[in-house]
Amino acid sequence: MAQDRIWSKEESFNREQFQTVQLERLKKTAERVYNNVPHYKKKFDEIGVLPEDIKSLEDLSKLPFTVKADFRDTYPCGLFSVPRKELVRFHASSGTTGKPTVVGYTKHDMAMWREMIARLVTMAGVTEEDTAQISFGYGLFTGAFGLHQGLEEVGAAVIPMSSGNTKKQIMMMQDMETTALISTPSYALHMAEVAKEMGVDPAKDLHLKYGLFGGEGSTEAMRNELNEVWGIFSTENYGMSELIGPGVAGECQALRGMHINEDHFLPEIINPETGAVLGEGEIGELVITTISKEGLPIIRYRTKDITSLHYDQCDCGRTTVRMSKIQGRSDDMLILGGVNVFPSQIEEVLISTQGIGPHYQIKVFKKGYLDKIEVDVELADADFLESFGKLESLNAAIKSKLKTVLGIDAKVNLVQPRTLERFEGKAKRVIDMREV
Repeated sequence: MAQDRIWSKEESFNREQFQTVQLERLKKTAERVYNNVPHYKKKFDEIGVLPEDIKSLEDLSKLPFTVKADFRDTYPCGLFSVPRKELVRFHASSGTTGKPTVVGYTKHDMAMWREMIARLVTMAGVTEEDTAQISFGYGLFTGAFGLHQGLEEVGAAVIPMSSGNTKKQIMMMQDMETTALISTPSYALHMAEVAKEMGVDPAKDLHLKYGLFGGEGSTEAMRNELNEVWGIFSTENYGMSELIGPGVAGECQALRGMHINEDHFLPEIINPETGAVLGEGEIGELVITTISKEGLPIIRYRTKDITSLHYDQCDCGRTTVRMSKIQGRSDDMLILGGVNVFPSQIEEVLISTQGIGPHYQIKVFKKGYLDKIEVDVELADADFLESFGKLESLNAAIKSKLKTVLGIDAKVNLVQPRTLERFEGKAKRVIDMREV
C-alpha cells in the first residue's frame, strides 16, 4: 500500500512552523473565550490569568482545565462563543445524567471539520476511487455525519447506511461493492457474524479493503481479528463531540500511532491526579485545546483517555505529533482490592485466546468486603460444550492468563455462542454492580 499520500501541506510542517501557528491561534482562542464566554471569563479571573499572559506555548499550562461537568453546568449553549444565528449545525452526545452534551458549529467550523476528516481518511488509504459504507448511527451523534462529509471531500462515494438492519448492510456491501467500512469495531465483528450466517465469507465474497473504526476503544488483538475476518486493512480514528467529533487524530498506514491534527488541536499529557504536565513519551491523561474553532472553542479539555505523545517523524512523511493507542480511560479504570485494572487488558487476553469469540462482558461486585470480578465470554464453537475436559482446560488457561496480566484472580464463565448482547453503537462491556 502507498504510504505517502498526504492531503494537506500542514501535515508536513516542521516543528517551528507548527509552534508558530499554534501560538498565534492559542492567543486568539484565549481572547475569544475570555471576551465571549462568561464561564471562561470567570474561570480565568478566579486564577488570576488574562489572555495577554499567553506569550509562549509553555504558558498554556497557566490556563484552567475544562471538564465534562462544565458542559452540564452551562447546558445547553453556555460555552458557545458566537451568537446563535452564526451556528449552522448542532450535535449532542448521549447524556448519562439526563442532559446531553450539546455542541455547535459555524460555517467555518464545518469547513475545518471536513478538512480534518479528509486528512484522516486519506492517511487510512481511502481515495476518490472508493465507496465507503457508514455504519455509525446517524442523528445527534457526531460520528456518522463527521466521517460522511470528509469522505465526500476526498471524492469517495458514501453509502449512509446508519447502524442496524445488519443483513441489509451485508447486501449493500455485496451489491454496491463497498470498499471501506466505517463503524465501531464491536459492530463490525457482529456484522461479520451475520454475514457468515447468510453464507457470505466477509474476507472472500466482498470487496472491502479498508476499515475505519472509532467510537470506542479497541486493542491490537481486536484489530487483528477484524483484519482477518474481513480481509481488510483497518485503522483507528479518534475524537469526541466536545472537541469536534471525529477528526482530532487518526492512524496512517504505517500504524505508528494516531496523528493529531495539531495545527487545530493542541495536545498535552498530564498526571491525572495532580494535573502536572508530563513530557514526551510519558503516559498520562490526554488534554486537548481547540485552537481554530469559532462556535465552541474549548480550553484544556480533560479527555480522561490514557495515552502518550511522540514527536519523531513517522515513516509516512507526516510530522504531526502522534498519540499512542489509548490504554484506557481514567474514569473506566476499575480499582479492585487496590489493583488498577483496565477493561482493555482483559480484552487483549480474551481476543488472543484460541477457542473463544470476541464478545465478552465484565461484571464487578462485592462479596462481603472484597471486590470480585467475573468475565463472561462466548465460545467460538458450540462443540466445546460436548467436552467437559476441553472446557475445563480452556477455562483454566484463560484464568491463568488473566491472573498474569491483572495480578488478581478473575472468575471466567464460558457461555454458548451468540448468547451475549450485541451492540450497534458503543459496546457496554462492564457492569459494575458495586455502584448499585
